[in-house]
Amino acid sequence: MKLTKLLMTTFLGVLSTGAFAQAAGSGVNLPGLSVNFGQGTNLVDTMQVMVLFTVLTLAPAIIILCTSFTRIIVVLAFVRQAIGTQSMPPNQLLIGFAMFLSVFVMMPTGKNIYDKAVDPLMNKAITTTQALETIEVELRGFMSKQVRKADIGLFYDVTGTTAPNDINAVPIHFLIPAFIISELKTAFQIGFLLYIPFLVLDMVVASVLMAMGMMMLPPVIISMPFKLLLFVLVDGWQLVTGSILRSFN
Repeated sequence: MKLTKLLMTTFLGVLSTGAFAQAAGSGVNLPGLSVNFGQGTNLVDTMQVMVLFTVLTLAPAIIILCTSFTRIIVVLAFVRQAIGTQSMPPNQLLIGFAMFLSVFVMMPTGKNIYDKAVDPLMNKAITTTQALETIEVELRGFMSKQVRKADIGLFYDVTGTTAPNDINAVPIHFLIPAFIISELKTAFQIGFLLYIPFLVLDMVVASVLMAMGMMMLPPVIISMPFKLLLFVLVDGWQLVTGSILRSFN
């Protein structure tokens, strides 16, 4: 439960950043934070603030691993390797593209979190505990749709405990790693299918070069333009993007 609160607090802080920025732009004064380590300071409160800042440093990793970003970036990396363009598109472009696709996929979940947790909390309509519980429910709802039962069962087999019949009863520290494994498995399955047409093209080029007696010429150099041509003719980026987005349904 403590781990859950830390994770949800981190996610709540990241989501609230946009709301605070919008408030600052509209001329609303933002609340200040004062940390006092002198006399009269409660040590427990000070430790809580330090723990909060420590967890906030892990916010990027938590958001990346608990959303659709993992699957998207792995598939895009497979596409680049299958074509054989090495550093084209560059890493910054792939990561940025994956981030915006993740925003598109996670928009319904993010909207529910803002409407049911962040906005009421900022208006003091609900307590922090209620907001954290709402955020956990929304994130669990997304991860539960994508996770495989076999991946959840792995952690119960390791711990020697009995898996519950309801996925909502699975602890968050079981659900998150199981969700990551499921995302990686799905991404590698998509990557394997992406490799097949380019592998066939490499084999054809290699066979033609061998038949012509040009065994010293690397087939990759000859097949590269044909891979790019094939990818452009079939509108590869649209097909790959559509396949990634449909895989979350």
